[in-house]
Amino acid sequence: MAVLKLYRQKLQHNYNHLNKVFKEHDISWGIVTKLLCGHELYLKEVLALGLKEVHDSRVTNLKTIKTMAPDVQTVYIKPAPKKSIPDIIQYADVSFQTELDIINMLSEEAVRQDKLHKIIIMIEMGDLREGVMGEELVDFYEKVFELPGISVIGLGANFNCLHGVMPTQDKLIQLCLYKQIIEAKFNREIPWVSGGTSVTIPLLFNHILPKGVNHFRVGEALFFGLNLFTNETFEGMQDDVFELETEIIELTEKPMVPSGILAENPSGESFEIDESLYGKKSHRAIIDVGLLDINPKFLIPKDDNISVIGASSDMLVVELGVNSDNYKVGDVLRFNLRYMGALSVLNSRYINKEVV
Repeated sequence: MAVLKLYRQKLQHNYNHLNKVFKEHDISWGIVTKLLCGHELYLKEVLALGLKEVHDSRVTNLKTIKTMAPDVQTVYIKPAPKKSIPDIIQYADVSFQTELDIINMLSEEAVRQDKLHKIIIMIEMGDLREGVMGEELVDFYEKVFELPGISVIGLGANFNCLHGVMPTQDKLIQLCLYKQIIEAKFNREIPWVSGGTSVTIPLLFNHILPKGVNHFRVGEALFFGLNLFTNETFEGMQDDVFELETEIIELTEKPMVPSGILAENPSGESFEIDESLYGKKSHRAIIDVGLLDINPKFLIPKDDNISVIGASSDMLVVELGVNSDNYKVGDVLRFNLRYMGALSVLNSRYINKEVV
């Protein structure tokens, strides 16, 4: 069976690197754990890093975190479904919100549970996923400020999540101006401007992050060290906190061109014949993961001589060329992962999880 490994020292290294930078700039931050899909083995490693704020998009994961570490501040990071409101109040200290009706329900539930629930109101900044429109923000805040059991601790925004809109200095200045408008209008302090995610970190490293942005939520940069502007690894960070180990279950020299009438495969893909490959052969290996576990485009072979050809539901085919490394059936092939690939693997119950 394939195995996903998390390397403890590499995770600690990336955490130390980020924590040092955030401390130097007086920025609060939390770790986004939704990638880990609630796996206690990996959550334990994250909680051991020492940070006291954890973000997730699943209430069940926050419940697990609260059970493991009651003193950690838990943050629910998407608009709340009605049916989840009692659990959100119970297991999330903070939540991101965009709908007045939902915030009213959170208020009622917070009063019932005798709790003060903190919220960050998300603002639409161009990516067109969640967020209150800027022109509606003052009226929105005016209604929220009146609610019992609710404390507004920040405003925030997401970038690059749907349409790929990137954060810029101008957009983040605008986010900070919204905070100033709300504070001046209502004579209320808004402690956090949560404009930072992994995609915003390059602005911090390049010294162009507006000083008003004082809170980050970080997952991808911590686990993959990835600069989302350049798709390169940040200097001083590790890109292989996670590693997928797979086993070769077939290895045969085969023609490089399929034979027969071609139609769409079960994934809806159609292939065209490359006539220059007629008569040529190559060693192909099948490994013990498939589309049920991961999309091949999110796999990065650690051996540069290997290329991923494609996959069916539970098997994946890789090209070995002349097989200069003399791989054989039963040998292990290792892969780094992109974020969405790791998310799929972590959500697969068919792949073992280990800590190294």
